[in-house]
Amino acid sequence: MATVLLAVLAPGQAQCASQRLYTFEHPAMATVFRLSLYSADAARAAEVSSEVFDEVDRVEQLLSNYRESSELSRLNQEAVKAPVTTDPEMMDFLVQSAHWSEVSDGAFDITVGKLMKAWGFYRHQGHVPPAAELDQLRTETGWRKVQLDAARRMVRFTAPGVELDPGGIGKGFAVDAAVRVLRADQVRAALLSAGSSTLFALGAPPHRRGWRIVVPGPLPRNGTLSMVTLRDESLSSADCSQKNFVLDGHLYCHIMNPRTLRPVEGRIQVSVIHPSATASDALSNVAFVLAPEQTVRTLAGYAPQASALIVSVDGSRPSCAVFRWRAPVDHAHCEQAMPLMH
Repeated sequence: MATVLLAVLAPGQAQCASQRLYTFEHPAMATVFRLSLYSADAARAAEVSSEVFDEVDRVEQLLSNYRESSELSRLNQEAVKAPVTTDPEMMDFLVQSAHWSEVSDGAFDITVGKLMKAWGFYRHQGHVPPAAELDQLRTETGWRKVQLDAARRMVRFTAPGVELDPGGIGKGFAVDAAVRVLRADQVRAALLSAGSSTLFALGAPPHRRGWRIVVPGPLPRNGTLSMVTLRDESLSSADCSQKNFVLDGHLYCHIMNPRTLRPVEGRIQVSVIHPSATASDALSNVAFVLAPEQTVRTLAGYAPQASALIVSVDGSRPSCAVFRWRAPVDHAHCEQAMPLMH
């Protein structure tokens, strides 16, 4: 679960000359996708929205780990038995996932689905698994247990029990696919959000430099942490404050550290901006797991266009760290934002 991302429209911005703002919503991927676009024609806007949401549904059918008919479910069932040939789009998804796993030294990992179940986050029933269960999960978790032959589109799991879970990158992948539909339809200004986790700002509203996006602060204070202007960019946020459980006085976050098999400690919220929604989605998880200094090395080395806002807690007062973040940070939510340098 990520923090809510809000678009701010200035007075009079919703209508300019022949362009009007139309907004549509569609349930998919266990959330609600929201599309706002400028168009001169209501019927055309509705037609475009239908095409966009059809594309989201198509990607969901590819990546769903809840549908037995999905390509991802087929791989989960068969890739441990023998190498499996998959389609080009699924291979692209797996290659991108493996890339972010490799450059983050496993901070991002699409094999953590069983960890989420073991810690009780799928059914919203918090549970601390015993050591023996974690030992078993270690044999079934790890991105290196997924072997890819991109040239032949072959996938093989090298250990029994491995399961792919698209939760940390799938919505971004769907958003990128949908944005390609918008571009093909020659839409010049649109904002597409995948629930509260990832959005993409295409072009800019009339007479604006871009889409103004509010990044709320962590709960319970909420409010505005920062406001950024995006144009042809994505923003993804990962947030611990909205999905967690408390047991024996200890708070457990739903975002997993794949290397320790335990929920991340000390991080509250992360937002990452990048031209690719797939990348920003994955990198928001990377930045949540890694220490801020390690995040900077990853972003500087492998995502030079990215910027990040990281909220951590050590004691009672949250602290903020920023890397190439282009907007002010409201100090009501944390101490003065510390710039991170490479």
